[in-house]
Amino acid sequence: MTQPLSDDRLIVALDVPNALDGLALAEKLGAAVSFYKIGLGMLTGGGLALANELKAEHGKRIFLDMKLFDIGATVEAAVRGLARYDLDFLTVHGDPQVVRAAKEGAAGSALKILAVTILTSLDRADLDANLIRPGDIAEITRERASRAFDAGADGIIASPQEAAMIRALPNAAGRLIVTPGVRPAGAALGDQKRVATPAQAIADGADHIVIGRPIWQAADPRAAALAVVAELASPQARQPNH
Repeated sequence: MTQPLSDDRLIVALDVPNALDGLALAEKLGAAVSFYKIGLGMLTGGGLALANELKAEHGKRIFLDMKLFDIGATVEAAVRGLARYDLDFLTVHGDPQVVRAAKEGAAGSALKILAVTILTSLDRADLDANLIRPGDIAEITRERASRAFDAGADGIIASPQEAAMIRALPNAAGRLIVTPGVRPAGAALGDQKRVATPAQAIADGADHIVIGRPIWQAADPRAAALAVVAELASPQARQPNH
């Protein structure tokens, strides 16, 4: 069997300073990567222009990771404006009123709204410092995911360690689970605290995995991306979910 050259279950995070660096990285990765995430860190460095170029001229899928949070009218207006860019995914915070406003803003477009549950860089000590209610972090993540689904989210962002329990939710049927905090075996954890390998994340119910530094900091980013693609095609990634 011929190994696929790319797999859109892999989303590469373009966490580089500006659009020129992002475009150079995308050109280096070439056909090995078909889906990119552009986040807040690049917003003032030409992120939206890069999103347009990768989408329109290179045929890539785009995940805009803005994690929007504001009053309903502001979120709705922001999402309505972003929906004109013909992007694929957009993140908002998973509070139900934010999700509902974002869905109103995305109405009539193909833009999928993904709700952030608990950031993968946080642990229980961080939640305590932020005055988040006591309780198991996985259970809080599962409950936030369920409430976001009920509010209309097309999918959620969660740690791979919570993917299986979220996939088991009755209202998760047909919804997307996108997992950052994914690290190939042997990769440095960086600022992530709740991680899994690519194959394990997919096997546990994720539809897409997000990987940044282990690919773009590699000596050969294209080879690193292809290694992840090969892992996603392995028996260890025993899904699909749909």
